[in-house]
Amino acid sequence: MAALKAVLLDVDGTLVDSNDAHARAWVDTLNAFGHAVLFERVRELIGKGGDKLLPEVTGLEHDSPEGKRISEHRSRHFQQVYLPPLKPFPCARELLARMHAEGLLLVVATSAKEEEMAALLRICGAEPFVQARTSSDDAESSKPDPDIIEAALQKAGAQPEESLMLGDTPYDVQAAARAGVGTIALRSGGWSDTALQGAVALYDDVEDLLARYDESVLARHRGPSSGTAAGS
Repeated sequence: MAALKAVLLDVDGTLVDSNDAHARAWVDTLNAFGHAVLFERVRELIGKGGDKLLPEVTGLEHDSPEGKRISEHRSRHFQQVYLPPLKPFPCARELLARMHAEGLLLVVATSAKEEEMAALLRICGAEPFVQARTSSDDAESSKPDPDIIEAALQKAGAQPEESLMLGDTPYDVQAAARAGVGTIALRSGGWSDTALQGAVALYDDVEDLLARYDESVLARHRGPSSGTAAGS
């Protein structure tokens, strides 16, 4: 098995506790535009980009005039109302620092918009450790399509077998698999183990992964220059 070179990072629900906030921003916006949608319906789609979510809940194409107005309103509403109080998951920054110290390339691979992604990375203190970023602006189609994962691999200069995805939704697992990349899945996003089926490893959250780092798939994939991994 190839030594691990790059870790592709989801942000929402993985590094920052923001999935509910995104769902509420969508519900508020859709209601304001006359689309009554239940929170639970939207929440189960968080992790997909707006290009997927909006048609599924309203039947509107995201690039239609109405779709663009809704998407722009949602982004402003999220950033003004829901973004400021968001917090990172415990040990998010510490996990990133550990992976960075191990010599791994950290590349953001998120369905979030560029502006939102930048703010979320500041919240979790990721900026010193991230080598490259990809967002929905870099992909024609969002997760669970593989476009964002493929763009992240290209920016990392890494092959799929040299990479792992760190995410929290079924859409992360599916998108990565379609690009030939395995996923370390976290329960912090609110999905069941069944929904996250197909991941190569499963942890409660970033704190749990950091606590068990030396026996994790991250350590087992160390190259010869990184030393011998603890655990099995």
